[in-house]
Amino acid sequence: MINIAIDGPGGAGKSTVAREAAERMGLHYVDTGAMYRGLGYYLLSRGVDISREDEVEKAVASLDVQVTYTDEGQQVWVEGENMTPYIRTPEAGDASSRTAVYGCVRERLLQLQRDLAACYDVIMDGRDIGTNILPQADLKVYLTADPRERGRRRYREFLEKGRTDVDLEQIIEDIRRRDERDMNRAIAPLCQAEDARLLDTTHMTREEVVDQLCRWIAPLQKKEKEE
Repeated sequence: MINIAIDGPGGAGKSTVAREAAERMGLHYVDTGAMYRGLGYYLLSRGVDISREDEVEKAVASLDVQVTYTDEGQQVWVEGENMTPYIRTPEAGDASSRTAVYGCVRERLLQLQRDLAACYDVIMDGRDIGTNILPQADLKVYLTADPRERGRRRYREFLEKGRTDVDLEQIIEDIRRRDERDMNRAIAPLCQAEDARLLDTTHMTREEVVDQLCRWIAPLQKKEKEE
């Protein structure tokens, strides 16, 4: 199996380029951020006080979390309800970042993520894939961009989806706060793995980023076929 780990801060475009690279190279794309977002949104929508770890731990202990693949891509299910339509909302992003600091949440999703990597050739993106989830990944990439550029990209995404109630400067500030929270959490903080390749996309187009990822992946696939 080929395992590709892509880590980096929010808004860096990990999901978009990982999905496109997976399609081009015939790999399964595993969006771990969507899992955290789906679970976080579910907890928030059910009135769980996500500021309290004991309440979150009690809630997630018996939750059924599943990932399936359809023609529309990865789908995240919690207790039989498809959370995918909600995972890109600001509420889901905030709930994800706030609950991902809890060990009970990370443990709940860790084995699901590793099981997918054991069954498929995957590109998996998140914040601690190369450092924690798949430390033996064949290729590790730390994908980032300037916070203001990441904010602009996220802002454009919202506008394209018809959202008019978003403020660019607020989005940028939210991204900076999330970076701080993700990088300083006690459990599996966001950081670049020692053996990861740095890919700063601030001045790159999406196509250029995907092309670079595919150039790094191609030799791994060639080696696997030869073996």
